[in-house]
Amino acid sequence: MMRKKLMAATVGVAAGALVLSACSSGGGSTDNPSGGDTTKPVVMELWQNSTTGDGQAYWNKMAADFHTKYPNVTINVTSIQNEDMDGKLQTSLNTGDAPDIFMARGGGKLADIVKAGLVMDLTGKLDANTESTMKGALAAFTIDGKEYGVPTSVLPEGFFYSTDLFTAAGITDVPKTIDDLSADAAKLKSSGGGGIAVGAKDAWPAAHWYYQFALRECSQDTMNKSASTRTFDDDCWLRAGKDLEAFAATKPFNDGFLTTSAQQGAGSSAGLVANHKAGMELMGAWDPGVIASLTPDTQALKDLASFPFPEISGGQGTPGAMLGGADGYSCHVNAPPECVTFLDFVATKTNQEQYATAFKTIPASVDAQGVVTDPSLTNLLTAYNNAPYVMLWLDTLYGQNVGNALNVAVVNLLAGKGTPEDIVKAVNDAALKG
Repeated sequence: MMRKKLMAATVGVAAGALVLSACSSGGGSTDNPSGGDTTKPVVMELWQNSTTGDGQAYWNKMAADFHTKYPNVTINVTSIQNEDMDGKLQTSLNTGDAPDIFMARGGGKLADIVKAGLVMDLTGKLDANTESTMKGALAAFTIDGKEYGVPTSVLPEGFFYSTDLFTAAGITDVPKTIDDLSADAAKLKSSGGGGIAVGAKDAWPAAHWYYQFALRECSQDTMNKSASTRTFDDDCWLRAGKDLEAFAATKPFNDGFLTTSAQQGAGSSAGLVANHKAGMELMGAWDPGVIASLTPDTQALKDLASFPFPEISGGQGTPGAMLGGADGYSCHVNAPPECVTFLDFVATKTNQEQYATAFKTIPASVDAQGVVTDPSLTNLLTAYNNAPYVMLWLDTLYGQNVGNALNVAVVNLLAGKGTPEDIVKAVNDAALKG
């Protein structure tokens, strides 16, 4: 069951081990805005990261439906490209012109703006239904024991692949080891299947490869300790870089991957999979929805399936461990109380089911997860549920400064402009700067 865990990671201003446990019920209610005046006109600004298709339509519908339920409340929805969200949000927060409701990903990134006093403390304010059905997923937005956001989806990471291209390349089973993965990438390229798509132009998709090797090389305790101390001196971090360097030397990625974007257009990494120009892509559980938006008929890719990241030999990570995350939303510290009510509104079973359908992903609410029937997600969900632990994305877990330095250093390695040692130095230097 998804209640079991969201992630065994570290989330906190000073970072501490994050475990899943039931949260106490809050005192909010969706019958009336939390502490709000039902007659006074209220206007709130919402920033979300879906700029086209069903995802954008979902948020417009949520704003309209909320206005129908609470006619005094108007929500203006602004759509911002995913890759631009973090930078624009940080700028708006720094200048004091932040939206009332904004996308948040938890971890160190959220902890940094909580520490700056810019996020509303939701502890005790959320509806009891939100608390009970979001149990584990709420942990991603819990910092030093207080809640600062409500999740909309849980996002385990794995490979999304074309079964048709695998078959055409003579691949009869998903890879279980890194050697298998390298061999399958070569088969795909030989058969015209394009290898493994990577949107390295946006940095973070390439960096996720390093994250995965680190997950295999480093123990859970080491990764949690690094999140607490912001030091990366264990040899496993260097070994992860060497693993990635060796794998990249087999040339498994799509031609031009360093200038390929992740999610924008048919030529993006997701677009290559959507149009059968690449056989697979390493990505989070939002990928089926992005791929569907980039197929010729903008419908779900019928031969899309998934498998978890393969194992390596000799690593300290527990076999079966996974990377993942949670998308969600927070309220600005000065947002009106109706912001809390809107988060409760989005967390209801019906609206969570609509979210999962619109984004073709896994909803955070355990009550709504029966709506997930896409094989590309159910396969990954099985691996997720069987995982001994799930670590938060490292750029999220370790905060924006360290995360940005890590992402850039990984791309430099893949471009032949850096070394595994440079990755470790970059994150240690960034951590010292705070």
